[in-house]
Amino acid sequence: MNELTENVNWLAVIVGAVVAYLLGWLWYSPKLFGAKWAQGVGIVMSGDAQIPAMAMTVQAVGTFLLAWIVGITAGNNALLTIILVAITLMTLMAASGLYCKKSKASILIEVGYVFTMVVVMIICQGIF
Repeated sequence: MNELTENVNWLAVIVGAVVAYLLGWLWYSPKLFGAKWAQGVGIVMSGDAQIPAMAMTVQAVGTFLLAWIVGITAGNNALLTIILVAITLMTLMAASGLYCKKSKASILIEVGYVFTMVVVMIICQGIF
């Protein structure tokens, strides 16, 4: 159990998770990729749509867990491990998107977000 908490820079984990989560708001907004992503997954984005609270809560938990994994790998000088984990996650996400018949654009947007999250989290580990 110690390997999950030893050498973890919790400030970098929390900042990385918060910044990556907030980046998602911009990433999936109409200002960046939101409209193209919504079209590719069959969602209609409207100003009066109800916020998907459960999805956002699960996303926040997943973002924190990913930041924690980045923190564990950084604390153990094993950042190549998180790169392998990220590539694995992105590959599985792409496969899932293909099974669900999402557009290639929406798959790239989703996979690109995970890639960007990991980069942000690694940068936070370097800064803090």
